[in-house]
Amino acid sequence: MAKDPAFLFYTSDFLTGTLTMTDEQVGRYIRLLCLQHQKFELTEKDMLFICKTHDQDIFSKFVKTEDGKFYNVRLREEAIKRSNYSESRRKNKLKKDVKNISSTYDQHMENENENVNEDINKDDNNKCKTKKSKFIPPQINEVVQFFEENGYTNGDKAWNYYNDGEWKDSNGKQVINWKQKMRIVWFKDENKKKVIRSIFDQDKRTREILGL
Repeated sequence: MAKDPAFLFYTSDFLTGTLTMTDEQVGRYIRLLCLQHQKFELTEKDMLFICKTHDQDIFSKFVKTEDGKFYNVRLREEAIKRSNYSESRRKNKLKKDVKNISSTYDQHMENENENVNEDINKDDNNKCKTKKSKFIPPQINEVVQFFEENGYTNGDKAWNYYNDGEWKDSNGKQVINWKQKMRIVWFKDENKKKVIRSIFDQDKRTREILGL
């Protein structure tokens, strides 16, 4: 099967995750994402060739593997989902002319409820039955990066909390969509990244208030 020429790009998430980057850093980040899509993983040489130097703001967007390769977690997830969706469409097309079998649909790639695949089968009474696949817990680096890209901290704390509880919430229910759970429970003001103002800015603000 030919290589997929594209991947989903969530503009709102990207703008939020690159809010503190310069235009030059954003351009380099985009180039690295495009190169990863073509190569699947990046070498340190690839990273330095585009970044010119070790830019921590950009490097922090990528996970480094044990063999020294780099990849962006979100991009890999979206590429895999799109590949699974395309493969599902191909299989369904092959089954098109087969009678008396149930049609199966892979979860659509735009669906926000990640980690849940549904097989919908119609019975004789035209009722739909939904079967959910087993939840696959994320790695700690995926959670930490998800928090950072959305402007929050304590991603490691959130991962440890759910991992210790076998990925069940406070009510004892199994977590189905970990990203949705993090947004609802952990994306609070107290977990937002703090912007520390310089002493000069604080002093300047004090003089303005006092009319000095």
